[in-house]
Amino acid sequence: MAYGQTQQTSSAQEAGRPQPQTSVEAPGGPFIRHSQPGRAPIYNVSTTAGFGQILTQPLVARPGYFRNFRVTHTISGGSLSGASLAADAPYNTCSLIQLKDAFGTPLIVADGYTASYLIGLYAGAFGLNNGTNLPANLPSYTAYNTSGSAGSYSYSLPLEFAKGYGVLSAANASLLPTLQFNYNSLSAVYTGATVTTQPTIATQVDTDFYWLPEGTGVNVEPPGLGTTRQFLLQQANPSITASASARLQFPRLGGYLSEIVCIVRDSTGARTDGFWPSRFQLYVDGVPLIDSTMNEIYDDMAISFGLGGGVNNASRPTGTIAFSRKTSLSQQSFGLLDTGESFLSTNPGTLLEANFAPAGAGSNSPATLSVLVGQVVPTGALIQGLPEL
Repeated sequence: MAYGQTQQTSSAQEAGRPQPQTSVEAPGGPFIRHSQPGRAPIYNVSTTAGFGQILTQPLVARPGYFRNFRVTHTISGGSLSGASLAADAPYNTCSLIQLKDAFGTPLIVADGYTASYLIGLYAGAFGLNNGTNLPANLPSYTAYNTSGSAGSYSYSLPLEFAKGYGVLSAANASLLPTLQFNYNSLSAVYTGATVTTQPTIATQVDTDFYWLPEGTGVNVEPPGLGTTRQFLLQQANPSITASASARLQFPRLGGYLSEIVCIVRDSTGARTDGFWPSRFQLYVDGVPLIDSTMNEIYDDMAISFGLGGGVNNASRPTGTIAFSRKTSLSQQSFGLLDTGESFLSTNPGTLLEANFAPAGAGSNSPATLSVLVGQVVPTGALIQGLPEL
């Protein structure tokens, strides 16, 4: 018999030999090397009596660490006539959103417009500066119609502020965050409406989370576990009178500031640009850290956040200005990609002030300045640099 018909070129076992297991990394290295990003549902609640009500559905445990909470509000089934959408609609579907950790520490406390729109826009929390930082540019968005029968928008309530940094433990069912939505009145979302059928509000909450790392022979946990970034909307004092000079004091802070957002509303509660001064000064303990024309601030915001007069279908929201301290690596804010080197260090005695000298001659005086800061409160020393490297 010929040689080629009798000689085996390889072992008979080789074709069935198991492939090496590759899902477990070798010991050592950063947390995100050993974990996997996942997504899971939390709840989906629909209510026909939503407007003016409070939703306090408990959260559920997940085997890992919460990175954020993904929220979608959907309106359906309504029958309205003579209605028009308010200026902040649909993002004011909630009058108040509160997210607290398991020990009651406020992580996000703000009105619905600020929490669902401005945090995502200015904090790199949901989308980037290519226009996806505006919910209306996402495929999930459906504009609210004036009959109250259709509309949907999605946003993120962020915990993670750098890769793997700022997450919350999710595996212990007895130590979970709490999330509360205070739905606005229908008349605050739809002005001038005659109601035949009350619209239904459905709220769906999911979470992006990191799975617990697989066994690697070493204890691996997220960097700086216990560190949080907190967003609290508070009012500066005094109020702003048209054309008057005033230095407005921010509420006392304490932590490392990643974003500073200023929101001006007139006496009717409408956002307005009419009261901004020709030059805006931001003082830190009496020292003018920023002394800038408003046009320079608008230009900086276009560079940092991609807001450029319709570029990427993304314009600056009226009545708001923002300063990002998450530009350590670039002129732009890249969401989770930042070293934290430029965070503004404050303590409970630090005084921030905005100088209106003088304020603009806006209508419906006096106006108020609300302040939203992203405040990183570290466990121990602040981790700087890229935690994943």
